[in-house]
Amino acid sequence: MKTSLLLSPVFAAVLTAALPSYAAEPRIDLLGMSAPDTAATRTIAITPGTRYVNVTGGDIVKFVVGEKTFTWNFLLPIGMSSFELNRVAPPGLLDHTVTAYVAPDPRYMGGGDRSK
Repeated sequence: MKTSLLLSPVFAAVLTAALPSYAAEPRIDLLGMSAPDTAATRTIAITPGTRYVNVTGGDIVKFVVGEKTFTWNFLLPIGMSSFELNRVAPPGLLDHTVTAYVAPDPRYMGGGDRSK
């Protein structure tokens, strides 16, 4: 048996095993970007009972957690619809997991060529 024939399936198995963890944890720059509080178009209070928030792509949301705040501009890639808000909140601000469910940005939901 040739070594190169055995190496390919092993390499493929290792690569495949690594992909789910990469897909589950996209880079933070793919989740949007921090924004100044004054740019916010919505405000959402996060309490100890908050488990999720619903936003829309393109929203700039100011999150209020007790006396502290942070603002996030949701600019997600096509096909991504949620992530843990804890990943983008300032360290230590959220003491429990909060999932952000992000609806597609309506500005990019075209129906094709409408000039006909």
